[in-house]
Amino acid sequence: MMNDKIRMLLVEDEQTLADIIADTLGEKEFDVSVAYNGVEGLRRFDEARPDVVVTDIMMPGMDGFTFVEALRRRSADVPILFLSARSAVDDVVHGFEAGGNDYLRKPFGMSELVVRVKALVGRSRIAHASPATHYRIGRFAFDVARQRLNDGSHTQELSAREADILKLLCEHPDEVVPTPLILQRIWGDDTFFNARSLHVFITRLRRRLAADPSVRIVNARGVGYKLLC
Repeated sequence: MMNDKIRMLLVEDEQTLADIIADTLGEKEFDVSVAYNGVEGLRRFDEARPDVVVTDIMMPGMDGFTFVEALRRRSADVPILFLSARSAVDDVVHGFEAGGNDYLRKPFGMSELVVRVKALVGRSRIAHASPATHYRIGRFAFDVARQRLNDGSHTQELSAREADILKLLCEHPDEVVPTPLILQRIWGDDTFFNARSLHVFITRLRRRLAADPSVRIVNARGVGYKLLC
């Protein structure tokens, strides 16, 4: 899939498990840096600048949720996958709210972890290497640079913020984009007031896209938004 090794930061307090994962993935196109708690994970992140972060949730000192929230203040873009035996809906939602991109339940197969991580890194690299300037959304043509939506007969001029949000949703088709990620990427922080502003802009975008019933922006309540077309 990729010629160069994927740089992974693994944050896992079970040292035996962490070492097994690091050794196994080290033979599968990965260069793995290991931290055994969240505080060490933040330091290792600054040193290693990984392509992807894989983190446990239940850790002493700083749990995985807190670690990821702090990490998102350093980087809005790095893909993050949670590993945890906790799989209740509230825990999954909390993980996405904190800024995670994927969630894998323990126990897991090493092959599934590899596939999930490669998928996250692949999407991230494609988005950064060749950002699209045009998207097809149902019957709409979205010109990112000109901030225009055209349905073949009518052109709408979008605001800069509307265009930024729509572009971010287009970069993740049929995927839930976590609200904290949208807020960090576009507003720079995920305060309550910015979240309210995001809701207003989503409502505006839904109105702009209403001419094509096949296009929808779905709210995954408490998690984020997904563009369906």
